[in-house]
Amino acid sequence: MMKIFLLLGSVNAFLSVALGAFGAHYLKQKLTPDKLDVFHTGVQYHMIHALGLILIAILSDKLSNSSLVNASGWAIFIGIVLFSGSLYALSLTGLKIFGPITPLGGLSFLVGWMLIAIAAWK
Repeated sequence: MMKIFLLLGSVNAFLSVALGAFGAHYLKQKLTPDKLDVFHTGVQYHMIHALGLILIAILSDKLSNSSLVNASGWAIFIGIVLFSGSLYALSLTGLKIFGPITPLGGLSFLVGWMLIAIAAWK
């Protein structure tokens, strides 16, 4: 699983940088300041949790509770898709239907980090 989370983390870090540049250089002229802030929040959480996936890749090799660590990685990845993905969609389309998805991504992030804490405790 180490290689999978390292790959997911690296690809998501790349995407975060690319989307951040897209927002800063192209969307800045296309979106309202409020929508651009929403997009920026998605990019920020995307990068933080991409780095979290890289950390999880390292921990999966170091901690004996690999099932908890692996579950945390999947929760973090799902959080990126739901949280950042919904913020990207909301800011680009303006469709309010994406709004309720964002907290589910946040919950996935919380679950992921709590699983790491539990794995460390054990």
